[in-house]
Amino acid sequence: MKKNLLFLAFAFISLTVSAQHTTPAAKVQQQQIAVSAPLHFGYFSFDKVFHTMPGYAIAKHNMDELREKYDAETKRVETEFNAKYEEFLDGQRTYAKTILEKRQAELRELMEKNIAFKAEATRLLQQAENDAYAPLKAKINEEAKKIGKQKGFAFIINTDNNAAPYLNEEMGEDITALLEETLK
Repeated sequence: MKKNLLFLAFAFISLTVSAQHTTPAAKVQQQQIAVSAPLHFGYFSFDKVFHTMPGYAIAKHNMDELREKYDAETKRVETEFNAKYEEFLDGQRTYAKTILEKRQAELRELMEKNIAFKAEATRLLQQAENDAYAPLKAKINEEAKKIGKQKGFAFIINTDNNAAPYLNEEMGEDITALLEETLK
């Protein structure tokens, strides 16, 4: 039984090794195919195009207004907490033990609510920003696809965040200006 299993394992390994071996003729044919079809691609700065879109200024203005409202509310609750805390500090020596514990619990609860509000405000602002900018980003992607199909690009690269430190300009084309123009 062991001999049969060992024989099958050896046969399987030798078959997989021989299946992965390619002939020199196949390699030459693959190289000829790769050489005969030059690769052409496009590239652009997503951020640059995004910030020049007409809808960006409106969305940014709306986000700034919303952020100001949340900041004002955060400042109001912080001021309210600070006033109650100062009042507590001023009178803590005169409070009875049960009143002191009750006020401490109220302050703790108020502080926890303020922290929860700040976290929720941050989350809601991020979600609102994503929702506000999503249609603009979709327009950029859609227009990039159209340009890519028209020009016969194999792919289009976003050059932001040093994603492509080197691009051969003979093989690629910068479509940033073209995207900015078509999205106006």
